[in-house]
Amino acid sequence: MRNEAELEIELFCKGVRLDPSTDLKSYVSSRTRAGLGSGLDIILLGNRKKRYINVPVNEEFVKNSPFRIMEAFGRYTLTDDRDPHLKYVIDIPPLPEWYKKKTSSGKLMSRVGVLQGTYLGVYIGDICSFWKTTPKTACKFCTTGVNVGKSEDLEKRVDDVVETAIAAKEESGITFIHFNSGEQEKGGLETAAPYVKAIKERVGLLVGVQVTPSKDLWKYDWLIDLGVDHFSFCYEFQNPEYLKKYCPGKFEAFGHKTFFDAMEYVAKKMGKGRNSGEIIAGIEPIEDTFKAIDYITASGCFPTVCIFRPLVGAELEDYPTPKYEDMVLVMRHMYESCMKNNIPIGLAPNIEVSLIVNPDDAVELSPPSIKKYFYELRRKFFKIAALPLFLSKMKKRKISVDAFDPSPYKKSPL
Repeated sequence: MRNEAELEIELFCKGVRLDPSTDLKSYVSSRTRAGLGSGLDIILLGNRKKRYINVPVNEEFVKNSPFRIMEAFGRYTLTDDRDPHLKYVIDIPPLPEWYKKKTSSGKLMSRVGVLQGTYLGVYIGDICSFWKTTPKTACKFCTTGVNVGKSEDLEKRVDDVVETAIAAKEESGITFIHFNSGEQEKGGLETAAPYVKAIKERVGLLVGVQVTPSKDLWKYDWLIDLGVDHFSFCYEFQNPEYLKKYCPGKFEAFGHKTFFDAMEYVAKKMGKGRNSGEIIAGIEPIEDTFKAIDYITASGCFPTVCIFRPLVGAELEDYPTPKYEDMVLVMRHMYESCMKNNIPIGLAPNIEVSLIVNPDDAVELSPPSIKKYFYELRRKFFKIAALPLFLSKMKKRKISVDAFDPSPYKKSPL
């Protein structure tokens, strides 16, 4: 029997079949969140915590999965065909009522933002410009061009996002909103700025931003003063040859240096554990993934390690899924690298990401040790001690910084 972390990893790698006894099609996401998730959110009721997992259900490889979700008398169980005695109790989070509501401009809120576990994910800006080049230079695992403007609205006014976030906060209890975007002609940070300020002033949430990196590092000072609590740098692969092959647009426009410079800058500016480096595991050699994890944690950030999923509509739709055994090694290394570099993980209240194995989800993969005991003890202490700080950051407050003019932050060349 798998422990909870091992089960989570195997579900990401093999997916789940929906038994005819279930009626869950309306719960399956129609959008393919830029290469991460397109499946069914489930809650694995573990001994230590509730695990929110976006399990694959649509992809071709799922047909060979040993896992099935079954329903009886309104309760759901996860079964394993390899052993009929193995049954795991799960919940299916109900679709929020606010999904059916409309903003004042008439937009359906479910086409503005979507719950990804316990937080609100919102894509902002135009379709990634790498999808518009000839030949196309978009990341080959990505489906932004398939998703944005089709299963979700392309144009999202600030008011639309604010109204959706208010509904999600009041009805779903979210504490965190995450803005992500592809490459934007006018710049990703500039695209995010008005949304960040509006959320801080009119809603009161922790705010994360994931956009392509800026070479003008002073712009991060601007976004921090506007209220950003977390930056995520999605550089995909540590091996430059794999970045060039699978992310030609990012390789040509930025390369590793632009990502690394920006990530290191905000890590020094904001402190350890406030930001993340995001990579994909299961395509480049596992040794390179280990190097990526070690670089991210040594920089003072926590690693967001996405298990590769061959999404329908992506160029890598037929690429094989990662080996479960390899992904266990990767996630164990992720946790132990955080422990080695004393990265505070899992501190923010009510942020459970369903698209990845969160760093603190992997605690069961690491064997007991004195170092682990004190690391976990320290984590528990800081989680309690940091709560007042997080609560203060979730209060609505006036932001004096201009969201459209970053020029006061521009630094003169030396």
